[in-house]
Amino acid sequence: MTPKTLRPARRSAGLLPYLLIAPALGLLAATLVIPIVSAVDISLHDIRVIGAAGPFSGADNYLRVLADPTFWAALGTSAVWVVGNALVQTLLAVIAALVLDQRFPGVRIARVWIILTWIVPTVVIVIIWRWLLSPSGGLVNPLLIQLGLIDRPVGFFASGPMAMTSLILINSWRWFPFVAVMLLAALQRIPADVYEAAAVDGANPLQRFFAITWPLLKPTLLVLTVMGTLLSFNVFDVIWLLTAGGPAGATRTLPVLIYETAFKAYRMGDAAAMSVIASLLMIGLAVMLLETLAPKEKRS
Repeated sequence: MTPKTLRPARRSAGLLPYLLIAPALGLLAATLVIPIVSAVDISLHDIRVIGAAGPFSGADNYLRVLADPTFWAALGTSAVWVVGNALVQTLLAVIAALVLDQRFPGVRIARVWIILTWIVPTVVIVIIWRWLLSPSGGLVNPLLIQLGLIDRPVGFFASGPMAMTSLILINSWRWFPFVAVMLLAALQRIPADVYEAAAVDGANPLQRFFAITWPLLKPTLLVLTVMGTLLSFNVFDVIWLLTAGGPAGATRTLPVLIYETAFKAYRMGDAAAMSVIASLLMIGLAVMLLETLAPKEKRS
């Protein structure tokens, strides 16, 4: 073969991988683009009946949503929810990953069983925790009374702060194993020679953690922080099944408000406008987190 005939062959061979993944990419693009375009279209119309058309309203839905105090209250509740989940999940995940990175009898079984709470269906988790935290017949209240921490049963979903705290702990209990497994994989990529050299230099375990483990975990934590923030913001099932946004709207996050607006108040246009605004906020937050937490390259 001459060089002239080799070039088209190389060019076609270079295009082959892209042709093979083109159907999958097209399907992925369709599943992402079509709902987004549909949501934007609905947000520009005054739709009162699900599945029906409505007159074009332009930016009226957006202006009405932005002027609604309920929207801003739900957005503030979502911020508390996201921050609370991020802190609790990260703390539990780091502790669990450090424990599972050690060598002790049954560590392999522990590494498998830790993901049990992550794979259990949400409805089952809600039923279990509703029973455990029940003021009458639950197991948590009698245990706290025996330990002397409380003198009478507590209604974990009776007040706003207690309900939000309970929801954050339950959701974090469910999701921290996923973060822990990711951190464990990152920990196992750290060479043991680095720790041995630090130990020879006289560094204690705490110094080794902050000098070696924590800096090397930062890239993984960055990705998990962005993913966890987006996933936590969109959590609906746990909140709705346990409190339905109560008491008195104290746990009404933005996804819960969007659901109520669309399927209880039958204001599809307003709900779609909230969804679009929430999506833009999440994109902006993700970009801000990446810019703020990503390691900066040193310029010479």
